[in-house]
Amino acid sequence: MYRYCLVRVKDPAAAEEIVQVTFFAALQATHTFAGRSSEKSWLFGILKHKILDHFREVKKNRTFDLAPQDDQDPCEYNASGHWKEIPQHWGLDPEKFAENQALTEALTTCLDGLSDKFRQVFVLKEIEGLSTEEICNDFNIKPTNLWVILHRARNQLKKCLEIHWFDRKERE
Repeated sequence: MYRYCLVRVKDPAAAEEIVQVTFFAALQATHTFAGRSSEKSWLFGILKHKILDHFREVKKNRTFDLAPQDDQDPCEYNASGHWKEIPQHWGLDPEKFAENQALTEALTTCLDGLSDKFRQVFVLKEIEGLSTEEICNDFNIKPTNLWVILHRARNQLKKCLEIHWFDRKERE
């Protein structure tokens, strides 16, 4: 549970606290556990809500509107909005490589390299599967800002994975 939480919040102290709060909430709500799922699934359900509560608390002190000094898109585009340099075709089966531990480590490294703003929005949308509306409400941003953040985060992750995973793999 700690590792799951740490990947999402990127702060070891916050992850420890969230896991503790999760166990405390579970102990207080033990009588509500109906047994329709495993205890592990029930605990992770509580943990996901506690992580969202953490992000809501953090967002009170931050703005998620894009500013000029925010992370720039690492890709370049021509006047018509198309890539100047065509992205490298990875030629991989994503499901097969998702199970690869080394790829998981490279992805974790790349996620850690994103700014907090980009990482939080990316994790909530792409890993947690929250809706656009939920994320926009939680972070008080407009959908257009959300899609720009996701676009830039994906491009940064793509570039990072090319350096830390695909280029390394070719050297081996």
